[in-house]
Amino acid sequence: MSPNYQVTSTEDFLRTHAVFTLEEFAAALRPDATRAARERLKYHAGRGRVKLLERGLYASVPAGIDAVRHRADRFLAAAALRPQGILSHHAALELLGAAHSAWNVCTVLTDRRRRPLDLDHAEVRFLEHPAPLRRKAKQRLGSRHVDYQSARLTVTGPERTLVDGFHQPRWVGGLAELVESASGFGVLDLELLRAVLDAYGLKTLFAAVGWFLDRFRETFFVPDRFLSELRERRPHSPVYLPSKARGGTLVSEWSLVLPDNVLRLGEPNAG
Repeated sequence: MSPNYQVTSTEDFLRTHAVFTLEEFAAALRPDATRAARERLKYHAGRGRVKLLERGLYASVPAGIDAVRHRADRFLAAAALRPQGILSHHAALELLGAAHSAWNVCTVLTDRRRRPLDLDHAEVRFLEHPAPLRRKAKQRLGSRHVDYQSARLTVTGPERTLVDGFHQPRWVGGLAELVESASGFGVLDLELLRAVLDAYGLKTLFAAVGWFLDRFRETFFVPDRFLSELRERRPHSPVYLPSKARGGTLVSEWSLVLPDNVLRLGEPNAG
């Protein structure tokens, strides 16, 4: 989120903070001003200038907009509640400008899980960092900062988002959404991608990413040697992706059984 400001008025603060916490607002007014801040926010909520999203979390309402109908930004809400969190999965695809479709679920990776935040039009989900990365203290591997409105947000970059998506397809909107979106990345850092895969250490992910890079090898200038290295670390026996799926087609080269609609993506005559 953006840094705290010493402001001269509530309006100054509201103009620069689309979503914020009570603590953030109080700190911007003066130290130890929580009680006064709460009363001031209550007053402005009554005027329709501030909208309470949940206890301790607020959204600024632009002038002329009905507070009841105002849709607070889900990315900024996630960052306000977890400033050290990392926006991930489909949220990352959107913030990286690669998402093929809109989705109303925003995920953020965090050290402290909490209940979902319901914003009426969207839901924010707070996920634990993947266990393999936690064990190796590499939770922030492959993340980056993006400027968004008045804030600087931390998101998983293209390489990490690709691997996270294959690891938990449901949070990226499904495999078809992941493949179609990720194929639009401008570039992939193959060495960073290898580092993320090594940190996970899961054969299924080596196979899934290998299949994807093989499918789009010309797009991302993937050398044969890199594909061979991934192929050597694929599962010995075929696995379904997603793991609970049934049906699909076996891609023996990568020991994967993939849905037919996913296999059609990237083909010259897919349409």
